[in-house]
Amino acid sequence: MSLSYSDCSSDLLCCEDAGILDGDSPEYSQEIEYPADTKESIAGFVEDEGDYVPELDYLARFQSRLLDASARQESVEWILKVHAFYHFHPVTAYLSVNYLDRFLASDRLPQAKGWPLQLLSVACLSLAAKMEEPLVPSLLDLQVEGAKFIFEPRTIQRMELLVLTALDWRLRSITPFNFINYFAYKVDSTGSLTAFLVSRATQIILAIIREISFLNYWPSSVAAAGILCAAKEIPNLSLLVNPGIAVSWCDGLSKVRMHYDYGWAWACV
Repeated sequence: MSLSYSDCSSDLLCCEDAGILDGDSPEYSQEIEYPADTKESIAGFVEDEGDYVPELDYLARFQSRLLDASARQESVEWILKVHAFYHFHPVTAYLSVNYLDRFLASDRLPQAKGWPLQLLSVACLSLAAKMEEPLVPSLLDLQVEGAKFIFEPRTIQRMELLVLTALDWRLRSITPFNFINYFAYKVDSTGSLTAFLVSRATQIILAIIREISFLNYWPSSVAAAGILCAAKEIPNLSLLVNPGIAVSWCDGLSKVRMHYDYGWAWACV
């Protein structure tokens, strides 16, 4: 399906300008700007990140099979395929999954599999793209890469409104991409390895969001584990980094569920 932008503006729920930026897209984007090397700002993200994660019993509902983990994984796989197809920013994929999980946690989907879950996946990806991408495909063009059902734009827009209501319109979520630049600097203050650390950590983060075990960890922990795993691939850094050091990277990081064995992230890659 070819990419068409003729009715992009009609698909937007708001009247924001979906302007086109020249040049190549960056590897990642940050939702919230923060002053470089300011621990207090990063600690503020840590304090607030709990407001943008699913309810505590969400993972338990998968483990007890009240929710279908395989259906969720299928939806995330489809989101990642469309993300790759259109070369969206990494944060767009993460936000799409974040919206999907937060909506499912609200228990407002009558059937958490089949066409309702596909409709939810399209709506979440559409909302995330509108938040992060300078150029957004039409709602029809967004339904590519093996979508099992094709929905009319007005149907998707109604689903978008349901998602917005369930999320209290809080789309500007805190994600691991708010942290990885800062954490990469803490590992390599020279900046010579930052590009590799951030790029590799991004790959790891997008790999682990498929797994329900990822739901155990908050964005700061996911970012820290991603950077630690990336640093382990660099001989000069592999002996210098460990989870204990990561806890000291900023005030507040030790207060969240930092996993002291970050092999969970590595195993998912």
